[in-house]
Amino acid sequence: MHAIKIQEPGGPDMLVWSEVPDPEPGPGEVIVDVRASGVNRGDILQRQGHYPPPPGASPYPGLECSGTISAIADDVRGWTVGQQVCALLAGGGYAERVAVPAGQLLPVPDGVDLVDSAALPEVACTVWSNVVRLARLTAGETLLVHGGGSGIGTFAIQLGSALGATVAATARLPKHDQLRKLGAAHTIDYREQDFVEEVRQVTDSRGADVILDIIGAAYLERNLAALATGGRLMVIGMQGGRKAELDLGGLLVKRAAVAATALRPLPLAEKAEIVRGVREQVWPLIAAGRIRPIVDRRLPLTDAAEAHRLVESSEHVGKVLLTVG
Repeated sequence: MHAIKIQEPGGPDMLVWSEVPDPEPGPGEVIVDVRASGVNRGDILQRQGHYPPPPGASPYPGLECSGTISAIADDVRGWTVGQQVCALLAGGGYAERVAVPAGQLLPVPDGVDLVDSAALPEVACTVWSNVVRLARLTAGETLLVHGGGSGIGTFAIQLGSALGATVAATARLPKHDQLRKLGAAHTIDYREQDFVEEVRQVTDSRGADVILDIIGAAYLERNLAALATGGRLMVIGMQGGRKAELDLGGLLVKRAAVAATALRPLPLAEKAEIVRGVREQVWPLIAAGRIRPIVDRRLPLTDAAEAHRLVESSEHVGKVLLTVG
């Protein structure tokens, strides 16, 4: 088969279309013939040499895919050859075939085509596991989503709205109309507006109950200021750096919680638990039309370098997909 290999850590031109060995299903695995793969920030970090795959994972980038099952290990039950699926991966999505632990498979949701379903597994599992499983967002609360125009952001806006929360999102001004159509009650231009003051204004000074943050260090102090009493800050990215000073006194006064999570290195059993939760709680919302995959554009897998340049520019809204065939 062919796959995108990272020739050496560096820029997008380090992504090279190469002939590589076909994967074989190990115990508990299936082989998926890939139809499409989503592009994620984790892929860019891996290309730059900052986010290596976990032990035993495919060396090729790609944290989610959609496609058709072509082979199944003898110990796998509940899936069949020829079945269309999408999948959460620890790596290997930028390829014509990939081995997937059966616990990380999802059926293609009703009403979503096979290609677009590749935009769902990584964002659905990341957002649900943080906003619902850990932060326990409930109806009537306020959710602040940083990077509202990203794949994570567009999904989080829809999920928060579907759960009955009031959603505020930071994004560049040209993206605001699209985000409001997805369910954002308040949009904030992070380049011109202070999100702390904006959140206080729209919540009568109470603050956000849950903040989903992809920025990290650069936003830590202001995120704490924007939190409501009893608020939960979920850090899932470090685009603004790794290290910052935290005022524990402020955290104590607000009785708030700060958590940082990464999906990729989780044990298989925990990933499977998250996938089950997404299938049970999120897939029905997609089938009902309350959440949909937001796809900015589709490019051939051989154009992975161009896809990375686009995602790094942050000019897109939603996901960029790489297609096979």
